[in-house]
Amino acid sequence: MEFELDSGNTAFIIIAASLVFLMTPALAFFYGGMVRGKSVLNMMMMSFGALGLVSLIWVLYGYSTAFGTDVGGFIGNPADFLGLQGATDDQSLMAATGVPFLVAAGYQLTFAVITVALVSGAVADRIKFGAWLVFAGLWVTFAYLPLAHMVWGGGLLGGGWFLADALPLPIDFAGGTVVHINAGIAGLVLAIVLGKRKGFGREPMRPHNLPFVMLGAALLWFGWFGFNAGSEFAADGTAGRAWVNTTVAAAVALLAWIGTEKVRDGHATSLGAASGIVAGLVAVTPAAAAVDTWGAIAIGLVAGVLCALAVGLKYRFGYDDSLDVVGVHLVGGLVGTILIGLFATDTDATWYPEGASNGLLYGGGAGQLGTQIIVALLAMVFSGLVTLVIALILKATIGMRATEEQEVSGLDLTVHGETAYESLGAGARVVTEVK
Repeated sequence: MEFELDSGNTAFIIIAASLVFLMTPALAFFYGGMVRGKSVLNMMMMSFGALGLVSLIWVLYGYSTAFGTDVGGFIGNPADFLGLQGATDDQSLMAATGVPFLVAAGYQLTFAVITVALVSGAVADRIKFGAWLVFAGLWVTFAYLPLAHMVWGGGLLGGGWFLADALPLPIDFAGGTVVHINAGIAGLVLAIVLGKRKGFGREPMRPHNLPFVMLGAALLWFGWFGFNAGSEFAADGTAGRAWVNTTVAAAVALLAWIGTEKVRDGHATSLGAASGIVAGLVAVTPAAAAVDTWGAIAIGLVAGVLCALAVGLKYRFGYDDSLDVVGVHLVGGLVGTILIGLFATDTDATWYPEGASNGLLYGGGAGQLGTQIIVALLAMVFSGLVTLVIALILKATIGMRATEEQEVSGLDLTVHGETAYESLGAGARVVTEVK
C-alpha cells in the first residue's frame, strides 16, 4: 500500500512528541525537589544528561535496534536505519495512520529518554555523574532497546508472542512493561548494587523544595497526555479515550494516596499528592485505551493505595531507593499491566493486538490475565538481569559510587562546581576547607 500523508495525524504526533519530550525536564523538577538542597543540580543533570545521550544513541542505532527487522525475537537489526537513514515513509511505524517515518521515530525517541531518566531517582545523592552517563548508554542499549523490540517491535513479548497458541496476545498500550516495569526493576537492582546513602534510616532526608515537586508533577501530568493519547498514533476517539482515562486514573490515585496517608499518618501531604498523581499516570499507561472509565477509576484507586504503601518497603527490606522509583514505577507498572487482565474491554478496537481478549471481569476469561502476569514477570527478569550485569561490571571497573566527602558536602559543588543556593555553596566550601 502506498503511503498517504495525513497532515492532521502528523501534526497530532508532533505535538504529542513535544509533550513527552517535556516530561524529562519535568522529571528533573520532580526529582530535583525531592532530594536535599546540596544535590539538586546533580539530580537534575542526570535527567538532562540522559536527554542528551539517549537522543544521540536513538538516532544512531537505537531506533533500528528497537524497530528494525526482527533478529531472533529479541532485537531489531541495528544496521537497518543507521542515523535514521534509508527508510521510506512506507516503513513508518505509523504508516497506517499517515504519519511519516521521521515523525514516528522522533516520537519513540522521547519514550527512550524518559525511561532512562526515571532510573536515576533510585540512586540520587551518591552515584558518580560520569558513571551514570556510562550506565545510561549501556542500559538503553542492552535493556530498553531489546525490551522495546520484544513488546512493540514484533518480538517475543508482542506481535511474536511465543505463547500465542495457548494465551491471548499481551496488551501494553503505552509502556507499562517497556517503560515503567523496566525502569522500576532497574532502579531496584542499581540501588542495591550501589548501596545505601550515608545516614540512610538514621537521619532525615526530606525533600528540600516541595513546590519543585508539585511543579514537576503538574508538568508530568500535562506531558503524559502526549505519552498516552499519542500512543494511538492518530487524532481519533481512541486517543480521546486514552486522554480521559489518563486524567481519571491520575485524579483517583491522587485522592487514594492522600487518603491512605490520612488514615496511616494523620495528615495528607503535598508530596503524597504529587506522588499519587504520578502513580496513577504510571498505572494507567499500559491500559489507557484498553479499559473503560470504570476500569480507569479502579486502576487509579488500586495504584494510589498500593504505591503509597509500597514506598515504605525500602525501610523494611533495607534497600535505599532514594526517590521511590520502585514504589511508584515498578509497583504502579505492575498494577496497570496486570489489571488489564481484569478490565480490558472493547477488543474489537482497531489498535488491539489481533488475538487479545477482554479481561476477566468483561467476559474474556482468565487468559488475558495470565498473559499480562507472564509478560510482567518476564520483563522484570530480563531487565533485572541485564541491569545487574551492567552495574557489577561498572562497579568493578570505573566505580560507580561517589566518595564520602562528595556525598557529605553535596554533589552539586564537589562534582559540578556550582550550587543551586548560595548559602549552601558557602556552607559546603567551609566543610571542604575544614577537611
